[in-house]
Amino acid sequence: MAPSFGGTGNYVGSFEVFLERWFARQQNLLEELLRTEETYHESQDQDGIRELIDRVIAHYQEYLSENSRMANRCTFLMFSPTWLSPLEKALLWIAGFKPGLALHLVTSSVSDLSENQRQRIERLKHETKMEEKLLADELSSIQESVAAPPLAEVAKEEGRRQLMEGEIIETPDSELETLRSAVQSLLIRADLLRARTVQVVVETLSPLQNVKFFAAGIQFQIRIRMLGRQREAEQPRHEVMVGRFSSTL
Repeated sequence: MAPSFGGTGNYVGSFEVFLERWFARQQNLLEELLRTEETYHESQDQDGIRELIDRVIAHYQEYLSENSRMANRCTFLMFSPTWLSPLEKALLWIAGFKPGLALHLVTSSVSDLSENQRQRIERLKHETKMEEKLLADELSSIQESVAAPPLAEVAKEEGRRQLMEGEIIETPDSELETLRSAVQSLLIRADLLRARTVQVVVETLSPLQNVKFFAAGIQFQIRIRMLGRQREAEQPRHEVMVGRFSSTL
């Protein structure tokens, strides 16, 4: 019998509080990054820039650590998190950002890559794409190997339980337990690929290039979050308008 995670809703609530504070700190880091990029000159203290980059990396490592804890407690919910907007959920890849996105941000935000840097980034793109495919294929294989509903459906069901009961009670189903165990292992490997990809990018770029890279990444994430929330806020109004229109037909 699968374990019953009574009070798991408390974990979700705590994570949502953490996430709001994390995004607030992220906005402060973005301001520092943009200020550093704008005022940069070659004689500037490079140690200060590296210290800023280290703080940005630590900021993301904190998120990955908290996200990993949530994945252990609410595995399926990570595939349709109640704390993300539909737009943010649509961009999820194995419960997180697709590693290739980091490489796209490099090429779109850093215009002064050397030939050696370009070659290293291109190799990393190729290697990352292959790893992404392997993990995606394995996820499909895992789900097909057990007679369980699609992960998105299981995730939404867990989300509904959490909203209705204030907690998440895992279904006592051996097939779902098998699925959960396999997915947890896959999530760990996906997070390792995400972390490793960013690590190689950071090692490849100069301090100023890293400032541009991280600034672009944070700006993208904040824009998506703001746009997602805006669409959610407008949705009820849209539904009311559709309802009024339908009633006149």
